[in-house]
Amino acid sequence: MTGGHRDRLLLWLDDRTRRSPAYVDVARFVREFRLDEDPALLALELDQEGLARIVRSLGSTTEVRLTDSGRVAARRLKDLRKDRAARLRHTADALIRWLYDFDGDRTPIDPTRFLTTAGHSFAGTDTTRADLHEALAHLAEHRLLDRLPTEPPTVRLTPQGARCALAGGNVQEHLDRPRPGTTYNTFMPNAKGVVIGEQHHFTQHNTEGVDPTLFARLAGYVGQVSGTLDLPDTDRADLERVARDLQEEAASETPDPGRLRRLTARMKEMLVQAGTTAAATVGVQMAEQALSALG
Repeated sequence: MTGGHRDRLLLWLDDRTRRSPAYVDVARFVREFRLDEDPALLALELDQEGLARIVRSLGSTTEVRLTDSGRVAARRLKDLRKDRAARLRHTADALIRWLYDFDGDRTPIDPTRFLTTAGHSFAGTDTTRADLHEALAHLAEHRLLDRLPTEPPTVRLTPQGARCALAGGNVQEHLDRPRPGTTYNTFMPNAKGVVIGEQHHFTQHNTEGVDPTLFARLAGYVGQVSGTLDLPDTDRADLERVARDLQEEAASETPDPGRLRRLTARMKEMLVQAGTTAAATVGVQMAEQALSALG
């Protein structure tokens, strides 16, 4: 039994028990919600968890009576419904795992299909469109998925989102992990006052968190679609060269933010010149997203 079905069943039993403190038939729950579930198995799982007791004296395998632990669990579910942050965390976790299951071949997918997938609920209540859109915005903000300007709108996991799913799909834990910054050098000739006294040649080591994922994805995407763009052969070759340079810089041990910016800006200019095809438009938007990440 999925967690969503169990929570919904607990709340349903709690409601029926308040109306009539006698035993309740789980088969009625299965019929009411039109579930493809074995009511005897649902009842047995609740019994084994100590949340309900099967009334075996009646010779039944589906009639149960909620235990004190079951009533406490139902009360906690009702309180949990009011926790908006917990709802967002739950939806984001479920969504990233669902996307990984359906997005294995990196094909963009309509995220509203998530709402029709059995078992996706929070504290016994259905996941709403508002829940979905909030979770999508949260995942996109942290670069765990890309939102594509298709019709209907589609999304796909980023490599970082796939890593999160493979690690168990706990988005908050993934975001809380410390990430190494990128170290680069700033050369300042004839610098005064940076260090005590006068320095004729000063090298400052700065550390700035730069996520190369967006740039690597952009380079890979352009490499795939360059043959479909309306460009002269010389311009196409130049675009592919820039894509290779960007890929190499993004994959280096310490990507240079300045070079990432220059290569991405050049690539955006060339994609704009390629016209308004869907492939070029998506590339421009990916370049803008990558540039915005540099601040």
